[in-house]
Amino acid sequence: MDMDRIRSGRRSWRAAVVTVLASTLLLTAACSSGGDSPTWQDGGAAGSSAAPAAESPSPEPTLSTVAVTSPALDATGIEAWSDVKYNSEDPENTDVKVTDPEGKEVKGTVDKDDNVWKPTESLAWGTKYTVTVTGPEAEGKNNTTSSTFTTMKKPANLVRVTSFLGDGNTVGVGMPLIMKFGRAIPEKYRAEVERRMVVTATPAQEGTWRWISSTEVHFRPKNYWKAGSKIFYKVQLKGVKLGDGWYGRSDLTVDMKVGRSLIMTVDNKSKKMTVKQDGKVIKTLPVSLGKPKTPSSSGTMVVMEKKAHTVFDTTDTDGEDGYRTDIDWAQRITYSGQFIHAAPWSEGQQGRRNVSHGCVNVSEAMGKWLFDRTMMGDVITVSGTEDKLKNGNGWTDWNMSYDEYKQGSYLR
Repeated sequence: MDMDRIRSGRRSWRAAVVTVLASTLLLTAACSSGGDSPTWQDGGAAGSSAAPAAESPSPEPTLSTVAVTSPALDATGIEAWSDVKYNSEDPENTDVKVTDPEGKEVKGTVDKDDNVWKPTESLAWGTKYTVTVTGPEAEGKNNTTSSTFTTMKKPANLVRVTSFLGDGNTVGVGMPLIMKFGRAIPEKYRAEVERRMVVTATPAQEGTWRWISSTEVHFRPKNYWKAGSKIFYKVQLKGVKLGDGWYGRSDLTVDMKVGRSLIMTVDNKSKKMTVKQDGKVIKTLPVSLGKPKTPSSSGTMVVMEKKAHTVFDTTDTDGEDGYRTDIDWAQRITYSGQFIHAAPWSEGQQGRRNVSHGCVNVSEAMGKWLFDRTMMGDVITVSGTEDKLKNGNGWTDWNMSYDEYKQGSYLR
């Protein structure tokens, strides 16, 4: 065997092996070029030289800005019931405060849905106020803004507002609440007037205001007041616009109560009055109503005024039929002059014939008995006469249905 040929073959084999290994190493290096690890590789494995991906920086908190939008900065001549409006990107966490020149906080309510602050009482005339709006802080940065405004000077044209009733009055279950104005209120202002006259009854009872005229508005519940009710009403009209260039002069409150229930029912057919107290009949008595020439009015009225002794004088209005007579135990029920009163001269006719000039005649004894038990606001209903009660002839608030009564409100 040729030993040189054998050696030569071994060298060739080794060279081939070296060539294959070199090719393998070169292919591996090419697959891993650029230093990027495969997606399936554990970047945290021991011995790995790949750098971890850089994290994105957290965004810095954004400051939620606040601003007063109305009244404008340093505005003057602002009306006493003006709202304060503001902007906030986070209303739930925003506070609003209004202070007077002494730094005292003004009472008000905040509507966070509409971003509005409303005063609960009229602001003072000619006074500078400061509004401070504070939103939530961010990164320790303060988020507060302030603004000032000055209310209008006291107007020269002020409307007087008065209540017929006052604190401590006790009235019957039919008593309307009566407000009067010193000047006619134009229709376009009446809804706002009603919104600012709030009646609270205990126990709660549904009710509504009704405009009797341009200078008078009444309130009644849906049904007669519940006996023993406590009634409180607040009238906030100071600074409220009540006409072009006219404003309410003052606010007022009334705290009163309702007494027991007393209802008088008069039937012309039977010529009798039935008196119920707290739902129970306590007396039935004979009466004489207006004769055909001067009939009593049929309808529901209330006692408006009481005089133990007075004089009826119709000589200036009734001509030859006029009279001047002393009267005992008189209780007015209409503006036109119909009363419940004692009439000793007609006692023989009471329960049998109508002989009065439109009044409800009772005996001297029954006149005093009634007078001692009634109060202003007690109810009397007359039925079966020739004349129908005209609404407005007295406190005729109960002489119509509640639905009809509500038509006189500007909030319906």
